[in-house]
Amino acid sequence: MSKPVISIQNLNHFFGHSQLRKQVLFDINLEINAGEIVIMTGPSGSGKTTLLTLVGGLRSAQFGNLKVLGRELCGASEKQLTLARRNNGYIFQAHNLHGSLTALQNVKMGLELHNHLSLQEMKERSAQMLEQVGLGHRLNYYPDDLSGGQKQRVAIARALVSHPKIVLADEPTAALDSKSGRDVVNLMQTLAKEQGCTILLVTHDNRILDVADRIVQMEDGKLANNAVLSATA
Repeated sequence: MSKPVISIQNLNHFFGHSQLRKQVLFDINLEINAGEIVIMTGPSGSGKTTLLTLVGGLRSAQFGNLKVLGRELCGASEKQLTLARRNNGYIFQAHNLHGSLTALQNVKMGLELHNHLSLQEMKERSAQMLEQVGLGHRLNYYPDDLSGGQKQRVAIARALVSHPKIVLADEPTAALDSKSGRDVVNLMQTLAKEQGCTILLVTHDNRILDVADRIVQMEDGKLANNAVLSATA
């Protein structure tokens, strides 16, 4: 039996200090295996995004155990978090593209931590990835000249171009109409399966739950009882 890619045990997290200290995650236990697509749902303020940022090494976990690809992130230093982030691709609700860069240049940013690649290799891989997301004819377009769905596809290409082991997505369809949203998650699902990466996706969008292998529900900073549901149930 292979070890889980993400292993969370008794994880607790607080914001603020002294009298303003507030607990936002309570005793989280969750394991996610390689190649799984896990969707996390729950109301606003339930702790979904906080948990996603801890798994992604975007902030340091405080109490408990949080192992990602065998690396303990609880109490990790900034340097250790930076190393952990190299294995991840990130997709956010706001596509976070740089307006002054073309689609190709935005995707190439996903490779800039990988200094073993030449500039030419970076360009070729970025162009190939944009081709895969259906934007081979838009390489030199700027974000302002792309639709919402196209911008999100550029963001997906940027997240996946480095062949990350884990993709973390926070409300990736929230700003899209239903057809664009469906196209975006189908694309994530296809590319992730091809690359064998694990996806942890936060969403309020009930229309996309069917792409999940499992659905995990959060309420008030806790994993809800019977939270892990089969998507086919």
